[in-house]
Amino acid sequence: MKKQYHVNLTKEERAHLINLLMGGTQKVREMKRAQILLKADDGWTDVQIAEALPVGRATVERIRKRYAEQGLEASLHDKKRDRVYERKIDGVVEAHLIALVNSPPPPGHKRWTLRLLADQLVQLEEVPIDSISHEAVRLTLKKTNLSLGDERNG
Repeated sequence: MKKQYHVNLTKEERAHLINLLMGGTQKVREMKRAQILLKADDGWTDVQIAEALPVGRATVERIRKRYAEQGLEASLHDKKRDRVYERKIDGVVEAHLIALVNSPPPPGHKRWTLRLLADQLVQLEEVPIDSISHEAVRLTLKKTNLSLGDERNG
């Protein structure tokens, strides 16, 4: 089957990739991608490249395609993420969470758990959220250096 995306490196691009592999500390992904591009430019097939470098054939195809469509830098680096996550825990919610952690746990519980904190946070009338994950609670506690295992928080 004829390849749809060909890799034809210029002398400058080839020299840049070789320098990238020879010196300094680079991300492993970038180094693999540079090796893929160099081997593709030398005429290796996708299967040969995948066997020589422990990567999948689909990875080789993806790197070839990205090089053909977007150029050298785009094929070396990870693409930017488009998704933007809306934060549920702002300063007000965080203050209520810290107050909860420092208060005694509800009756029937020996200590606060992340899920218990998340449930109690949603039940508070002062907090304008419908749901919150225990992971969001964990990340906020980590950011504020609070620990559920510590007897004295704060």
